[in-house]
Amino acid sequence: MNIFSEESVIRFSNIDQSDTLTMASTFDLFQEAAMNHAEILGVGREAMMQSGNVWILSRLSVFMTRRPRFREKIVIRTWPRNANKLFAVRDYDIHYSSDNSGIQGGLGHDTALVQGRSGWLVVDIEKRRPLRPQAAVENLPPNEGINALPGENLAGNDPPPSLAVRDFSAAGHILRRACYSDIDYNGHVNNARYIQWIQDLLDPVILDNAKQIRLDINYLAEVLYDEIIGLFLLPIETENVPDDSPLCGQTPRPCTAAFAIEGRRFLEARQDPEEAIPVFRAELRTG
Repeated sequence: MNIFSEESVIRFSNIDQSDTLTMASTFDLFQEAAMNHAEILGVGREAMMQSGNVWILSRLSVFMTRRPRFREKIVIRTWPRNANKLFAVRDYDIHYSSDNSGIQGGLGHDTALVQGRSGWLVVDIEKRRPLRPQAAVENLPPNEGINALPGENLAGNDPPPSLAVRDFSAAGHILRRACYSDIDYNGHVNNARYIQWIQDLLDPVILDNAKQIRLDINYLAEVLYDEIIGLFLLPIETENVPDDSPLCGQTPRPCTAAFAIEGRRFLEARQDPEEAIPVFRAELRTG
């Protein structure tokens, strides 16, 4: 199966005060679809564990062109995009279902509402060391030319971007402890939970009013139960992508708000923030 798809509906638990799909719920939908497709392709959780390996999400980029509303019917799609030396690449998108009544905005069901691209590591469970992903993906369809977020490489098989290291010395931060509800089956904080943390850093008005959202996140290290994480938020410039850029149509225009976010592991609450260890970096743009 080249492209996996499953239908869903925007539930009350998926929306914010704007009555539309949140970033965190989008990540949940993509995560479930990826897991379901991996099982069908024979590289799911059990198959990987039998070989002593596990999939670890390392990078993810999502652009919400239009946020579907409460009770609208959608189709989530995902497909593998081959691999480079380090990452196995997987794309995603969300469309309206063809069986959909009451759609607002006039978009057809063939128009992508949300687009995404992820970069996955194959990690040796015992040694906790990344492996080359080619063995895990060699029998998977490469889906050449089926691009959700082509990026700078128009061939469409490049992984999500590596985010720049920024100076957060003047940025405020809050401390958050990883709790039971943050932890997933693998024993560390679930990738979608980071997105909830990011949402909680922002003024709710920014997210409620956002018609379009672009989020890029790099997961740098796992976070375990009861660890203390410092969350840093830094406003950055809201530059707009030029019309002739390959990234045009993959980021909000006009961009009205932009932030860099970083999470750092604190050994204790009184630790010097500059000595805390980064565990994720993200950049968020809204319009």
